[in-house]
Amino acid sequence: MNDKKISIIICGAKGRVGAKIIEQIAKTPEFNFFGAIDIINGENISKPGEFPDLIAKADIAIDFTSPDVSLGFAEICSKAHKPIVIGTTGFKKEQLDKLKTYAKETAIFLSPNMSPAVNLTFAISKLIAKKLKDFDISILEAHHIMKKDAPSGTALRYRDHIKEVSDKNIDMASVRAGGIIGEHTVLFVGNNERIELTHRAQSRDIFAIGALEAAKWTLTQKPGFYDFSDMLDLKDIK
Repeated sequence: MNDKKISIIICGAKGRVGAKIIEQIAKTPEFNFFGAIDIINGENISKPGEFPDLIAKADIAIDFTSPDVSLGFAEICSKAHKPIVIGTTGFKKEQLDKLKTYAKETAIFLSPNMSPAVNLTFAISKLIAKKLKDFDISILEAHHIMKKDAPSGTALRYRDHIKEVSDKNIDMASVRAGGIIGEHTVLFVGNNERIELTHRAQSRDIFAIGALEAAKWTLTQKPGFYDFSDMLDLKDIK
């Protein structure tokens, strides 16, 4: 993008992560806060119906809303040939299939967790499961009381990566309590030993910073459906 600032629209701007992204944009000279979309009224907040006009003039959108709403934004971005980064969780298979269709016209980056570190542990969990085939596997996750989907999108992503190399039954457990930002542990348990692969988010800043890093990367990509395994070059980990 040379010296030009990257103009970003935040969808779900009044949410926990959306608000953090706006804070981070203000601290980062290479980004320009171009617009905010939300159903909740607020200063400088636009309604979802205004999104087509905004994205036509911006470089990229970052979405933290809900699956149905996110699909609508992605379709608009596809028609406008503008990329979008999606951190929304809870998509069903048919919704993911629609996103992949929209990605034929623009770059769509989807991750249920915007921490690059968490996404690295996805690849590590897959490697462990492949090498330790006799170990039992469990996934434990904990989030704040307001989080609606359970298991979390991140927990499901761990499961999906492990299932690529293991036919083990994977036990999953969820906790919704207090203000927990996000904790995930994958347990690999053998007869006389166990491995605990744990990530704990201590601030939502990590998700905001990761989303902006993803936006910067996605702007350089051709139309397609991407995630952190592409951005971090993790697909060849064996």
